[in-house]
Formats: sequence, structure tokens, C-alpha cells
Amino acid sequence: MNRLKGFPGDSGGNRIVISVIGPDRVGIIAAVTTVLAENGINILDISQTIMQEFFVMILVADMNNASVDLVTLKDLLARTGEKLKMRIDAQHEDVFNYMHRI
Repeated sequence: MNRLKGFPGDSGGNRIVISVIGPDRVGIIAAVTTVLAENGINILDISQTIMQEFFVMILVADMNNASVDLVTLKDLLARTGEKLKMRIDAQHEDVFNYMHRI
């Protein structure tokens, strides 16, 4: 099993959670999914909605065949977010689950 690169002490999982939040505009999904596709990252699930004037999207993706590590991906997504005037974050699924447990 491939380990998620760029996540010290990970449990061997390879799934990440990506969140995208900001003003709605044309091309958001295309920009984010292009970054993922160009780096061999497979989208497993995607949900998006418009909340008033804000675009909100959550993706679950598999980095098993990624050509970049998580740190590099986070940087690529952050730069894409800057261009779109949005916040784009990626985190290992274990971190996401830990932060959102009850």
C-alpha cells in the first residue's frame, strides 16, 4: 500500500479532503480539478453549493497515484485559490476526521 507522501506519521491512508470557499464565479471547479488531474489525483466524491453569494465545495480525493506530495499539492491549490480570490485547503482525511469528531 502506498503511503500518503507529505504527512508525517500518517496511518497509511491516501485520502485527502479539499475545501474551497469564496465568491462565486465561472471556472472554479475547472481550476481546482485541473490541478488535481495534472498531478494524478483522483476525485472520489465532490459536493458543491452556492450559499448566498459564496461558492462552497468539498472534495474527497485519492493521492495513491499522485505525482506530488501533500505539501506541494497544498501549495499548488493555495496559489490557485489566490488567482480565484478564494480559500482552498487540503488536509489528510485523518486530520479532517480528528478535527471534526464529536
